[in-house]
Amino acid sequence: RAKQSGNRPGRTPGPEKESDAVFYGCLMIDLARFKVLTFDCYGTLIDWETGILNVLRPWADGKGFKLTDEKLLEDYAQAESRVEELMPGGLYSDLLKEVMNEMAAGYGVAPDSKTAETLAMSVGEWPAFDDTAEALSKLKKNFKLAIISNVDRASFARSNERLGVSFDAIVTAEDAGAYKPDTRPFLLAFDLLEEMGVGRSEILHVAQSLFHDHVPAKALGLATVWVDRRRGRRGWGATPSPQVEVKPDLVVANLAELAKISGWH
Repeated sequence: RAKQSGNRPGRTPGPEKESDAVFYGCLMIDLARFKVLTFDCYGTLIDWETGILNVLRPWADGKGFKLTDEKLLEDYAQAESRVEELMPGGLYSDLLKEVMNEMAAGYGVAPDSKTAETLAMSVGEWPAFDDTAEALSKLKKNFKLAIISNVDRASFARSNERLGVSFDAIVTAEDAGAYKPDTRPFLLAFDLLEEMGVGRSEILHVAQSLFHDHVPAKALGLATVWVDRRRGRRGWGATPSPQVEVKPDLVVANLAELAKISGWH
């Protein structure tokens, strides 16, 4: 039986018993009422923090910066959020160059065009989480699958090769002309799914970022699943902290748990 909790989602320790993990801090929802699962990609399906650090860590070490991985990710999160607000219609690959330039400026060093280009072109090389492809394959047996992602089409196409499934609908920031937490990517997805005969109440949004995904999704009336990939780790990593309280309907530590739950319905 699912457990209810009034706690705000955060970086609190997970349950000690594995059997409690899938329902930790969440409310029970009936998955059978949903026709479509919409997914954030980076941080949820793709391990973007590893991909980002593969570029930032050698750069920071080369500059002699004494920065932890968590500090680099935190600074990345703030820079990316600022640049996304300034360049809502910009391609993600171009945006990443500006993120790199802003981080350099914040550390008081000159822009590094080579590293900026490397970061911009690295998206397709970011690895999928180990459970992603198998879990998506299982979920596709019971649901249509869609993507709502802060990325450009070309970069996502490269990432999609790592995911092992064909999505029924794909919405990128390039398509919407805006980056989440702006609601325009969600609204565009609603239009596409409505053409497939799917109403908003039949959509379940699955994502890691409370800031980028759960806050706007909840504002639009969606049910959500928080894939808490950072469970047991302090801080928010490569995403800013949510600025308002938000309560997902279901919390899982990884996608495999969601696939397991879906098999019970």
